[in-house]
Amino acid sequence: MKLLITGGSGFIGCNFIHYWLINHPGDSIVNLDKLTYAGNPESLRDIETDPRYRFIKGDIVDVKTVEEAMQNVDWVVHFAAESHVDRSIHDPATFIKTNIIGTQILLETALKFPVKRFHHISTDEVFGSLDVGSKKKFTESTPYNPRSPYAASKASSDHLVRSYGYTFGLPFTISNCSNNFGPYQHPEKLIPLAITNLIEGKKIPLYGDGLNIRDWLYVEDHCRAIDRILSDGKIGETYCIGGMTEDVTNSDVLKQILGLLHKTESDIIYVKDRKGHDRRYAMDWAKINKELSWKPLHPFNVWLEKTVKWYSSHESWWKPLKSGLFETYYRKQYPEL
Repeated sequence: MKLLITGGSGFIGCNFIHYWLINHPGDSIVNLDKLTYAGNPESLRDIETDPRYRFIKGDIVDVKTVEEAMQNVDWVVHFAAESHVDRSIHDPATFIKTNIIGTQILLETALKFPVKRFHHISTDEVFGSLDVGSKKKFTESTPYNPRSPYAASKASSDHLVRSYGYTFGLPFTISNCSNNFGPYQHPEKLIPLAITNLIEGKKIPLYGDGLNIRDWLYVEDHCRAIDRILSDGKIGETYCIGGMTEDVTNSDVLKQILGLLHKTESDIIYVKDRKGHDRRYAMDWAKINKELSWKPLHPFNVWLEKTVKWYSSHESWWKPLKSGLFETYYRKQYPEL
């Protein structure tokens, strides 16, 4: 089997490539990545000479590059996306270009060659926000209600994928995942930012009152779920992937990290809340559990401790990412710090 992974040098993509080559040693992978700030070649340095792996630097909005990457491919797993909500508020146009136009170009190319499966990676943020204190969770039938430019661009790409399936017969599957965390995640995101700031002796920012709730999914569990969908998922179906069984606030997440690094709550700085900040996400992953026998391997606290240990022992990977343009972005985003 030959797979095209878009955005394979990003956080989830690089974890998936590592996972796939270990668990499917007879397969080969083409990684198409533009190498924006979020794509890091160091994340895949250990396999760059593996004969099963090929890297193509390019943009998914470039038709010629996409056609080169999709030659003789069996499956496409589409991770490539602009994904940081804060950045989408500052620069929505980039998200529209990559997440919508880029996806459409991939879909057209997948029809042209054609591929046996197009799997699209999406997010729970397309569903909007849930009320704090409610027992409701997002399911595969939850109406779309995106509330940020990022979420709207991902919702649009979801609809495009389905339209190419229903109109042109493209064999597709979609997964909507909750917030991922784990190794190789860029330090702009909540959990790695908190861990790396504390290691550096800095304060950690927390939006608003800190009571926003996210469903946290360890990246290895996510890779396992995609594997199950590709292996046994039904063409044309959508699967929700989450990692939690109980709500946990952003404040609680940071307090757990503080405890693991032997710090105190005085290291938290409450900052001005994000515009349009969704209050609560929660995923019902009963469908993928029932139909494909998938569930998270470990609870959140176990995976969080593993993540803290990874960042503590891989400073050479993340320290270079927190310099240069990141410092400019960080000062703009968190002026209180």
